[in-house]
Amino acid sequence: MTTVQDVAAYILAKKGELPAMKLQKLLYYAQAWSLVWDEAPLFPETLEAWANGPVIPDLYKHHKGQFIVSAIAGNPENITPIQKETIDKILEFYGDRTSQWLSDLTHQEEPWISARKGLAATQRGNQEITLAAMAEYYSSL
Repeated sequence: MTTVQDVAAYILAKKGELPAMKLQKLLYYAQAWSLVWDEAPLFPETLEAWANGPVIPDLYKHHKGQFIVSAIAGNPENITPIQKETIDKILEFYGDRTSQWLSDLTHQEEPWISARKGLAATQRGNQEITLAAMAEYYSSL
């Protein structure tokens, strides 16, 4: 099974080093659109609704303290051709956007908003953004 580290390593191989926040948001959108286009999660790791947008805590542990991420220990060879096609489409559409633009976009979308319900804008939180919420929202666009 493909892990978030595998997908992150693939994205970094395609785009080069990235700000940690941007990498997290690209992974979020890759997961979301995989649910819609491929009808399957891209990776099994959980997403959480943090103050700056969606974050995958399992990946965060690997780049904590780094503003720029240049490498993640993952194996892009674990990614199927269909998954690569999905990730490539995400990079084509979202890849040139800034970290802040991507974060702001997630703040306007229902999966993050719903998971943050009851929390102040800057308040820390670790509520899960469910795959079901993502699939429902993004399939309606």
